[in-house]
Amino acid sequence: MNDVPMLLPAILALHAAAAVLLPPLAGRLGARIFLLAGLPPAAAAVWALAHTPAILDGTPVHATVAWAPALGIAFAFRVDALALAMTLLVSGVGAIIFGYCAAYFHADERGLGRLAAVMVLFAGSMLGLVTTDNLFALYVFWELTSVTSFLLVGHDDRKEQARRAATQALVTTAGTGLLMLIGFVMLGWAAGDYSISSLVADPPEGGPWLTAALVLILVGAFAKSAQVPMHFWLPGAMIAPTPVSAYLHAAAMVKGGVYLVARLAPGFAEAGVWQVLVLGVGLATMIVGGWRALRQDDLKLLLAYGTVSQLGFLTLLGGAGTQVAGTAMIGALLAHGLFKSGLFLTVGIIDHQTGTRSISRLTGLGRRMPVLAAAACLSAASMAGLPPLIGFAAKEAALEAFVPGAAPGLPAPASAVELAGLVAASVLTFAYSARFLWGAFGDRPTVSERAFDAPSAAFVAAPVGLAALSLALGAVPAVADALAQGYAHALPTGEKPYHLALWHGVTPPLLLTAAVVAIGVLLFAKRRTVGRIQNAMPRWPDAEYGYHLFIHGIYSVALSVTRRTQSGSLPVYLGIILAVLLVLPGARLAAGLVTGEIAIPGTEEGLRIWDSPLELLVTVVIVITSVATVREHRRFPALILLSVLGFGIAGLFVLHGAPDLALTLVLVETLTTIILVFVLRRLPATFSVRPGGWGKRLTVLLCSAAGTFIAISLWLMTAARTADPVSTEYADLAKKAGGTNLVNVILADFRALDTLGEIVVLATAAVAVASLVLLNRRDRIVDEPAAENEGESPEGAEGAAGPGPADTGALALRRRTAGAEGAGAETAERGPAREGEAGGAGGADEPADAGTAADDEGSDDDRA
Repeated sequence: MNDVPMLLPAILALHAAAAVLLPPLAGRLGARIFLLAGLPPAAAAVWALAHTPAILDGTPVHATVAWAPALGIAFAFRVDALALAMTLLVSGVGAIIFGYCAAYFHADERGLGRLAAVMVLFAGSMLGLVTTDNLFALYVFWELTSVTSFLLVGHDDRKEQARRAATQALVTTAGTGLLMLIGFVMLGWAAGDYSISSLVADPPEGGPWLTAALVLILVGAFAKSAQVPMHFWLPGAMIAPTPVSAYLHAAAMVKGGVYLVARLAPGFAEAGVWQVLVLGVGLATMIVGGWRALRQDDLKLLLAYGTVSQLGFLTLLGGAGTQVAGTAMIGALLAHGLFKSGLFLTVGIIDHQTGTRSISRLTGLGRRMPVLAAAACLSAASMAGLPPLIGFAAKEAALEAFVPGAAPGLPAPASAVELAGLVAASVLTFAYSARFLWGAFGDRPTVSERAFDAPSAAFVAAPVGLAALSLALGAVPAVADALAQGYAHALPTGEKPYHLALWHGVTPPLLLTAAVVAIGVLLFAKRRTVGRIQNAMPRWPDAEYGYHLFIHGIYSVALSVTRRTQSGSLPVYLGIILAVLLVLPGARLAAGLVTGEIAIPGTEEGLRIWDSPLELLVTVVIVITSVATVREHRRFPALILLSVLGFGIAGLFVLHGAPDLALTLVLVETLTTIILVFVLRRLPATFSVRPGGWGKRLTVLLCSAAGTFIAISLWLMTAARTADPVSTEYADLAKKAGGTNLVNVILADFRALDTLGEIVVLATAAVAVASLVLLNRRDRIVDEPAAENEGESPEGAEGAAGPGPADTGALALRRRTAGAEGAGAETAERGPAREGEAGGAGGADEPADAGTAADDEGSDDDRA
């Protein structure tokens, strides 16, 4: 084992630090900020290359960082051949794309710093995803990639289409990620271990739990990798900037689902549900994506649907679980990351220079950008599976994997179906690869050439370099084969191990490749006929329409449920809570008592009615005040009765030897009563709505049943204790803590946080009471100058004229402080009567004049 406990986590931390530090530098560096952003991925790629010899020799790199030690959860990292291949794609190709961004974006591009920061954070999330060895940590990184991709797809948030596409991608990938998390929990529970390497090495026994777990995990993987029928989000995400599409949707994020399938395949590929789902969904995705790519006019959308098809191809190979398929998967994984990102970057250059990426508007670019055209030809040839590119070696291995009889464990008819699907998808791939080259660089006499500047050498360097790597890996396939064998050696092998190579002799896969090329050329030559056939065919069910229908259904159900359950009635809410309490645990308790499963304690278990006769007296007081509170129709007396009820419970605490709890409860009850008294001054004197008839009877029945259930439950749980109470050890622990007063030690040490919470509650209540008192006092101070002005009015107090502004202020003061009779007298008298005004409750329902309205409005503003 090669232990490097800090280096890999340090590289991940470097990504996070760069994401924080980059935005402030964007204003000074402009688009060059991406050169700095590319340093963490480049460091990760260099680190991976440095450890490649040891990893290929069968010694994975391990690193562990404690996360939740009490739960046995840690950020455990393990880099083997599969993780190494993904790291080279995520970080190596990512570093190239970051350099491309420096030439692609203008210095005045909106949000460059934010874009660079989110991209490097995404790179770190993907690096963590492919190197972690813990299911929970994998889920954390998985959701981080979903969130960061949401920000990247919706980068230009001024466009409604960008916001919609970002939301659609997030809902699809993150929503199914929750299902995947449930599958992780079930899988780890079944195996008793959440380490991925341990699960694969020693998978749990089959059963319904394992089947359900695998289905949920595959749903999350399929959504992430845009498999049918959840493929619709990927073409929509093409609204993102082209470098983002090249990184997320060619080299990195969409490979996350493929990686998860390939990671679990050595342990679970033999499960029946696994093969049915992986092989069936992968095959359907290949055909649908390739067919849709043939009819696209937008070069970027053509590559997007081609990516969907290629992801189905990778999923099929990764989940097959054989040595040949595993070898083909690693080769195709590297090939796809190189040629598809190179083609996306090519489209970015075309769009950046010409202002369009529509096939119907482009012509003559092959003559005007020959270097870019040559690089695109190499990448497209690798995508089509032509020699001597790495895509050809991977495609040969894929066809070999499904030749009937070559795949151990897969019936010959199933192998034949998969092989036929692979051939059909390969024909479509060849056809849309040819369409891409013809559409981007071909000459069309009916289209006028567009004037544009030639791209700089730095701008073209990225797609040229990626195409050169595709050619180099194809010319020397032993490099990719070393990675492939490092992963595939643990998978079931046929008659002999298979290796990536350009020449295996005249074999069935070579003959099938020749047939694919011939049919693909014919399909491209008859592209107009194919287009007419596609247009004449009936519309298949649209997956995106199904997504919108699903979301609309959720909204409709949510609104319907909310309209019926969120009525705004507190009694209804409490009734629902109590009803659920009675239906679920209440019914279980009743069944246990009836069947005798739950024993009823007797006197031998220490059953006592009371410890002191005073408890009976306090209980009677509590019962009487409870009944009286329910029957009381006035607010203030009901408040007093509630306070008495609280003081009665405090009395029970005192009788049971808990004076500290009793004191706390008395203080809380006192402060609560004071607060509610101030609140009740603003409310009518009586309750306006009281239930009657069956509603009242049902309420009484429900509350009585809930109280009975809680009382019986507490009684049974207290009597069910079999072990000694933990509190018996408090005395010895208090001495060890250096205390002699057990209660003080408990409050200051064992329950320090609880005591702090009680102090905060009391302090908050005191502040609330003081605020209400001061607010009421301030209202009086504000009103008194108006009353004094009224007394100084030259018109006198009892003039025949109507009330002036000073009279209005006096009326406002009287309405706050005078009783009902005084208020009625003031309405007729209108004189200054500050002396001898009678105090009392103001008439809350009286009509307000101008002064009262203005005063109340000011009070509302103060409260706000």
